[in-house]
Amino acid sequence: MDRLIQLLPKLADAVLETLLYVGFAMLLGGIIGLAIGVLLTTTRQGGILQHRATYWVLNFLVNFFRPIPFVILIGALQPLARLITGKGIGGPAIVFTLVFAASFGIARLVEQNLLTVPPGQIEAARAMGASPLRIIGTVLIPEGLGPLVLGYTFAFIAVVDMSAMAGVIGAGGLGNFALQYGWRQANPWVTWSAVIVIVVLVQLVQLLGNTVARRLLRR
Repeated sequence: MDRLIQLLPKLADAVLETLLYVGFAMLLGGIIGLAIGVLLTTTRQGGILQHRATYWVLNFLVNFFRPIPFVILIGALQPLARLITGKGIGGPAIVFTLVFAASFGIARLVEQNLLTVPPGQIEAARAMGASPLRIIGTVLIPEGLGPLVLGYTFAFIAVVDMSAMAGVIGAGGLGNFALQYGWRQANPWVTWSAVIVIVVLVQLVQLLGNTVARRLLRR
């Protein structure tokens, strides 16, 4: 316990680092994933922008990258991270990899949730002469907003889980804090302090996501 008290400033730094990593990943990965997910939904057979080649390429990329374990992806993308961010280790590299992984994961979630929008509403908008972009902005995304919120909540939790691997390339965060000061030094107080912080963070985000989604679904 005394050791944990001494490490409280480092724990606070680790919390901030995790929030920064996850925040950037959800912001950038969320935008990229939304764009890919919308294209997957609209370019598939029967979609408002049906285009077999585009759908096949995007679907292949999502299926290829999404199942790769994050710890392997970190090593595989290190040269690309160095090329784009200028660093192959540390915070910039882990953020780049988190954004990359989140983009493809969120893309599939977006596609699955947008497919729940009743086709009749889309067909009604098409019959009224709405352009594909207008349908996407006024029908597809708004009608799928409730499920999308739940999907993004799930993605947030997954990204928090992935961020625990940051220490592999010299970055920080709660996962690295638990490993470096808890597990490696056989101090369960330190390890469980990081676990509790992560659990509280996830529970708060899950509660917020459920509340927002419930209100959207009741519209």
